Amino acid sequence: MSRPDDHGDITALDADALSTAIHARRVSCREVMSAYLERIHRLNPRLNAIVNLAPGDALLRQADKRDAELAQGRSRGWLHGVPQAIKDASPVTGFPNTLGSPLLANTMPARDSVMAARMKAAGCIVVGKTNLPEFGLGSHTFNELFGATPNAWDPMVSAGGSSGGAAVALAQRLLPVADGSDFMGSLRNPAAWANIFGLRPSQGRVPYWPAADTWVSQLGTEGPMARTVRDLARLLSIQAGHDPRAPLSIAQGSQSFDTAADPATLRGLRIGWLGDLGGHLAMEPGLLDVAEAALARFAAAGSQVEPIALGFDADRLWRAWLVWRRALVGARIGALIDRPGARERIKPEALWEYDQGAALSFHDFMRASEVRTAFHARMLELFERFDVLALPVTQVWPFPIGQRWPARIAGREMDTYHRWMESTIYATFAGAPGISVPAGFHANGRWPAGLQLIAKPQADAALLRVAAAYESLIGDLLSLRPTQPAA
Repeated sequence: MSRPDDHGDITALDADALSTAIHARRVSCREVMSAYLERIHRLNPRLNAIVNLAPGDALLRQADKRDAELAQGRSRGWLHGVPQAIKDASPVTGFPNTLGSPLLANTMPARDSVMAARMKAAGCIVVGKTNLPEFGLGSHTFNELFGATPNAWDPMVSAGGSSGGAAVALAQRLLPVADGSDFMGSLRNPAAWANIFGLRPSQGRVPYWPAADTWVSQLGTEGPMARTVRDLARLLSIQAGHDPRAPLSIAQGSQSFDTAADPATLRGLRIGWLGDLGGHLAMEPGLLDVAEAALARFAAAGSQVEPIALGFDADRLWRAWLVWRRALVGARIGALIDRPGARERIKPEALWEYDQGAALSFHDFMRASEVRTAFHARMLELFERFDVLALPVTQVWPFPIGQRWPARIAGREMDTYHRWMESTIYATFAGAPGISVPAGFHANGRWPAGLQLIAKPQADAALLRVAAAYESLIGDLLSLRPTQPAA
């Protein structure tokens, strides 16, 4: 790792500072695009974070158009002229929507996702897509179509996923701010391993459309990722808001989540520390220590940190989670499975989800939904006592990039390809907002870790205020930069 030496570089600015500079005409949109394209062309061949990059001359023409609009006194919004690469799971017109699958390599969407459309309307210029695991399954960004994305801090280990390309692009300053999606930690896991912030919003906060199903598929959501909480909040303000095509989206108009850091937010804050759930979660050595060191910063700032039990059968919850995941993922894979030669071209983990899902009955799903309902009620009880709940984001440190997934943690066998990500399901299953904040590093100094903070459902703004206040305490962590990969 290194400390920043690029204070005069456009790409060193966070997104809010960049937007301010653009609107004050201190830098032109063309200059911004040129700076980012230079960095992308120089670093991305080694990082493989951005895929299907648009032609540079076309992007510069779009930047010139944004400059002309500003000259006429017109701004499209906070993202005016800001380069953006959108996760390759979200449809964007003009770019293939591959999901990292060879079966979808040439799939050109007819319309933008709601999220992409809103970011475009706010003025961003889409430069490409960000890499992900095939179908977004598993927290390790590799696929047969584009290859693997290495960790921003250590190219020998995983970047996490599924929003791994976005996290690496942010950490290495190929993008000023980024989007992603989260089903089982996909905005949180890669953020933790990149030393940045990743927010899974409340269920329904960011409308998910187009989608084959808008009623049952409730576990995945899109959301923001950023190097600062202010950038995170401002991007969420653009992404959020009800859309009638997503009937379960939160029926309150788009609102601002912009927040300033106020240390007073942490005084008297009640934090319930779940840890490893009394030994239920297998954890590699050092991760609990790093998380507890982060919590010590909260305590020093006046927060009340109390170790607590989940108060719910974690094994029962995991079994219910498996039913939901198999049903939802299996349906998605089922839409492709009948194509000639499809089974041979789909990753084994996706086929396993499909085959497991095919064996489920309606009664299985309803019983799992009842467990989820009971768990949601239990979480609401905890939020009567605590403002936020905390636990580690990940159960392992970044693992070798050539490994598909961790088969063992601390001597304990993992019985599924995603059991090592179990720590992320609690926010998801409760429909609650969860954020990954930088917590510290492995003893080797190369591998970041995150602390996961969860607030009650729809309390996204309150959670962001907590994260912003915490951000003011960790300047030592945020001042560090990953080493640039050799050309």
